[in-house]
Amino acid sequence: MLWIKAFHIVSVISWMAGLLYLPRLFVYHSTAVPGSELSLVFKTMERRLMNGIMTPAMILSWVLGLFLAFYYNVFDATSIWLHIKFVCVVGLTICHFLMKSHLGGFAHDKNQKSARYFRILNEVPTVLMLVIVVLAVVKPW
Repeated sequence: MLWIKAFHIVSVISWMAGLLYLPRLFVYHSTAVPGSELSLVFKTMERRLMNGIMTPAMILSWVLGLFLAFYYNVFDATSIWLHIKFVCVVGLTICHFLMKSHLGGFAHDKNQKSARYFRILNEVPTVLMLVIVVLAVVKPW
């Protein structure tokens, strides 16, 4: 079971790294001229990050996390912290797919969002991550 926990932690770290880095790429990409060499470099970096790291890490995080939750039978009514954590992980997943949709906009040179928007978007996974870690470690309820 320790191996499962270790791989869960590694997959979450990998997913979070992407959720924190991709919006920063979008900040810089949003200022690049569509069709330029710089824009093409950003498109490649963003696509590889999403498809090669973020999505596999997200899937592995969910699979291993649910496996651990069922194995340790933590889905009882008294685990309020787990229910809140679960909602926050769903929030991270929504962020993931929102970023994936923005990736599609950049891929087709149809981005409509500003660098400021992506700076704000960059903070959402950070806040969710903080809540998740505190809940998982402290288990306040």
